Amino acid sequence: MVMFWVTILAVSILLYVLLDGFDLGVGMLFGLAPDEPRRHAMISAVAPVWDGNETWLVVSGVILWGAFPVVYSVLMSAFYLPVLLMLAGLILRGVAFEFRHKAVQMRWIWNASFVGGSLVATFMQGLMVGALVQGLPVSGDRYAGGEFGWFSPFAIACGIGLCVGYALLGACWLVRKCEDEVRDQAYRLIPYLAAALLVFLIVVFAYALAGDFAVMTRWLDRPSLFVFPVIGMLAAITLAASVHRHQDALPFPMVALIFVAAFGTLAISFWPYMIPFSITIEQAAAPHSSLAFMFWGEGLFVFPLMLLYTVISLTVFRGKVAASTDHY
Repeated sequence: MVMFWVTILAVSILLYVLLDGFDLGVGMLFGLAPDEPRRHAMISAVAPVWDGNETWLVVSGVILWGAFPVVYSVLMSAFYLPVLLMLAGLILRGVAFEFRHKAVQMRWIWNASFVGGSLVATFMQGLMVGALVQGLPVSGDRYAGGEFGWFSPFAIACGIGLCVGYALLGACWLVRKCEDEVRDQAYRLIPYLAAALLVFLIVVFAYALAGDFAVMTRWLDRPSLFVFPVIGMLAAITLAASVHRHQDALPFPMVALIFVAAFGTLAISFWPYMIPFSITIEQAAAPHSSLAFMFWGEGLFVFPLMLLYTVISLTVFRGKVAASTDHY
């Protein structure tokens, strides 16, 4: 039962990163659009799916709260301020998404709010991942650091890196969904974003190596872990070829594969810990009776229905966004 919930949690987090990642990326790139028709096309590219994508964050939080309450309590204690800022960013972009269509003279405020909310939410997510990789001070099953124990140059670098990664994901989504100027601009951005992401990965690897992080020891002791970076490199090469040939359908799945490889690298590196090198999966799991109770609701109905909803929405709204669409 524990492994069932670990798997469900991993799938939920990965789906959130991939699905909300591209619409947060589109939100950040929204600020580069020079005129209203292009902004309208970018909004239309994510309008049918953005709120459903964010639901996976709720699903992940509920699973953590119910199945792994120790991890939930440690993460909420450690990341109280970053989580609040992330939620504020998500709320701001959601409000801006709806209100900008109604506003006329003050639309620029909601446009800026949409970009700012997307940027803040993404940066905070990357910052928390970076702090988790670097290691949180934990005593027993409690967070033992201060209010700003998560703050470090490495965590800030990871926040910036995730902004670049989501922007790359968003640019590839625009290539897949849009036509004409929006698609052409996205094609021009992809090489710069990919190069920036590569530089970020090199800097993070060098920083972790110089800082003698515990996770680096695992990578050096287990060369098999490098299979995921190799998968990521092959996906990056395919991405470059598809962008060069202007194959609209390929860039997005290739960047998604890079994210899957990065997620797999982190998951295998930390196994069997949920809080790296402090709390294992077995230590974090709720009693069997609680896990079994959740199975009959969340596991048997909610999670499959969420998967079905996601597949149907992406299937129904597949293809290019029509120029005449007047949605939002």
